[in-house]
Amino acid sequence: MLGLSFTVHPSEVAEDVRPGESAEEHVERLARDKAAHVAALHPSAAVIGGDTVVTLEGDILGKPSGPQDAVAMLTRLAGRTHEVASGLALVMPSGVVRSGVSTTQVTFRLFSEEFARAYVATGEPMDKAGAYGIQGLGAALVTEIHGDYYSVVGLPVPLLVKLFEACGLEYTFPS
Repeated sequence: MLGLSFTVHPSEVAEDVRPGESAEEHVERLARDKAAHVAALHPSAAVIGGDTVVTLEGDILGKPSGPQDAVAMLTRLAGRTHEVASGLALVMPSGVVRSGVSTTQVTFRLFSEEFARAYVATGEPMDKAGAYGIQGLGAALVTEIHGDYYSVVGLPVPLLVKLFEACGLEYTFPS
């Protein structure tokens, strides 16, 4: 979408939450750790790392462990507003590292457990924080958002451009 040339290289960083760690601290730490891990494998590349979680009432909801967990997350979120925190980190070949966090409020419509089960049966929510993808079928769960849509998707574009600028890179639109 942004006209950037890239290669996806998943990191092998454990996504465990540390005791006392806020959602924002968690996603920024993981973004930095993931970017550093991949940068060590590709030292001549600029590397972007990211992580996203959903929080509700102070609880961090990552990716569901299975279909039953996904249904439980979705029914807990139904009819309520939650926060999505997305962390990004940029590691430059020079060793410069910049990172940040973007948060967005998302409100779900009220829906039944059967509706949640039907969504989970599509397979879409199984690898997504909070068990939904706003950019796909999960859009049917959402009534409103306050903040950056792309933070909910998992790549906060305004933050990415800000990190580019902080590293001395100027984003230009593709021609």
